[in-house]
Amino acid sequence: MELFLWRHADALSGMPDFARELSLRGHQQARKVAAWLSERAPDDLRFLVSPAARTRQTVAYFHDDESDIQFCLPLYESSSPEEILSILGWPNITLSTLVVGHQPLIGTLADRLLAGTPHPGSFRKSALWWLRIEPGQDSVQLVQVVDGDMLW
Repeated sequence: MELFLWRHADALSGMPDFARELSLRGHQQARKVAAWLSERAPDDLRFLVSPAARTRQTVAYFHDDESDIQFCLPLYESSSPEEILSILGWPNITLSTLVVGHQPLIGTLADRLLAGTPHPGSFRKSALWWLRIEPGQDSVQLVQVVDGDMLW
């Protein structure tokens, strides 16, 4: 099972925070990561996305049909990694999933899966971490890390 953790691309400053949109750089980052992801992600991907404007715009470069997307307020509210893992069905996750969220939660979630202990990790804007979970096992493998600023 594949799990992709994608931090939203660069966003404009301002308030209200929930309505902040992508900057020009953010649109470029999201486009690049989405192109990379479209060549690698399975067809039957589940989408779990923060409902904030910048995450919606980020995921739209990869998948623009919002009827297929599960908008998850706990991803915006910086809930605990355990709450997000519960929503995903951990440790019995059966669907490959793309999670699009915010820092520090997205980094803490990656750290929790890879190290077993939640602690905030550095997760650059537009970064996507590809994780693989073997069915019936708690172990998680880091397959690849992609950065929207580093792609062609």
